[in-house]
Amino acid sequence: MPPPKPVIVDKTQAEATQRRFLSPEFIPPRQRTNPIKFVIERKDMIQRRKVLNIPEFYAGSILAVNVADPYANGKTNRFVGICTQRSGKGLGATFVLRNIIDGQGVEICYELYNPQIHQIEVLKLEKRLDDNLMYLRDALPEYCTIDFNMKPVPHPANGEVPVNQLKVKMKPKPWSKRWERPKFKIQGIRFELTLSEEKN
Repeated sequence: MPPPKPVIVDKTQAEATQRRFLSPEFIPPRQRTNPIKFVIERKDMIQRRKVLNIPEFYAGSILAVNVADPYANGKTNRFVGICTQRSGKGLGATFVLRNIIDGQGVEICYELYNPQIHQIEVLKLEKRLDDNLMYLRDALPEYCTIDFNMKPVPHPANGEVPVNQLKVKMKPKPWSKRWERPKFKIQGIRFELTLSEEKN
């Protein structure tokens, strides 16, 4: 039998209002071939969480990440962006942040348990209609332009994580993928606007 799924406690909140949540990288992959490896990784993940607070966040949440950088002032580099993807299991878990800087889209893929990460701060905790927002690469820049000086948005400790119902408007085709195909099951794109533009 697989080990029980550990429930993570957000210790940044007062003890009386601490949220409990299950971080997705702790869920064993269906096709795992070596469960012992996953159990060992899980122990390492829990030990890492004793050093670094890894908060609750989802695709659509806005994060600020501080990473060790010997070439930066203060020896750390800070990046702010919207989380467009969470993937991987165990120590291989990753997340992608995207922002628009000087008119150019910038994406950074972080390893969640990378020891070079000093801090992960949630500036705005929310979900979107889709679990994967990589289509923001093909959306108008306004949807992933985040102010680096953004202040954290308070979230009720025991409240449900809000789901942002926003549907984005896309740039003219071609796109990086054919997001309109049924296999992607995209809910967060206003396809009717794109189609109307093509007819004009």
